[in-house]
Amino acid sequence: MALHGTGFLCKVSSTVDVTSLFGGSTRLLHLPKSKPIYCNMVSASNTFGLGHLKLQNNEPCSRLRPCRVKREDNNQTADVESISVDENTLKQDLEIAIQEENYVEAAKIRDKLKDLQEDNKASVLSANSRFYQSFRNGDLAAMQSLWSKTGNPCCVHPGAKGITGYDYIMESWEFVWMNYEFPLQIELKDVEAHVRGEIGYVTCMEFVKTKGSSSWGAQFVSNVFERIDGQWFICIHHASPVDI
Repeated sequence: MALHGTGFLCKVSSTVDVTSLFGGSTRLLHLPKSKPIYCNMVSASNTFGLGHLKLQNNEPCSRLRPCRVKREDNNQTADVESISVDENTLKQDLEIAIQEENYVEAAKIRDKLKDLQEDNKASVLSANSRFYQSFRNGDLAAMQSLWSKTGNPCCVHPGAKGITGYDYIMESWEFVWMNYEFPLQIELKDVEAHVRGEIGYVTCMEFVKTKGSSSWGAQFVSNVFERIDGQWFICIHHASPVDI
């Protein structure tokens, strides 16, 4: 599943040797916030498997090489939470009820708080599921809709330096997906979700295998989400390679 040809426009000032990217040694682009230069793709093997990625500087290319990114129909509407009470408000009400020794009311508030926390975890897990669905399908449009555009989001692909900024993160996903056949095989294990107010995070083991590959790449992943206007958006994706 090699990449060959010319005409690939990228923002790159250097390349970085890494020990693993989704299950193999490779050379990954470092995408700093700098002026773009033109480069020719001279050879690359399966990004999720063994091999090396080599780039060389050259004169401006006559055309851009499009990424093969599948875009699925947006028939599914993202879940938007409808929360009538705030978690912090419930916690304050619970403290007041306990101080006033109104234990019947405290029990009711405790149950509401527990239900709210479970709903929040379910919503974060749903957002995490949509992230991996876009990953499997190479769906750039879906991936673009899932990431936070505020603050300074960060994405750390396996064995690589962190990429910060929404636009640069989207470029990195285009690069990772280039010339793969979709859907990819992705399995998750040991999935756990936690929520603290407007921030939620999911930890899991991620296993990825591309078509034609006989081996799986394994990563320990932390996905951090922030809630904006009632909807959860991913703001940090950090995948660390694991030997299996």
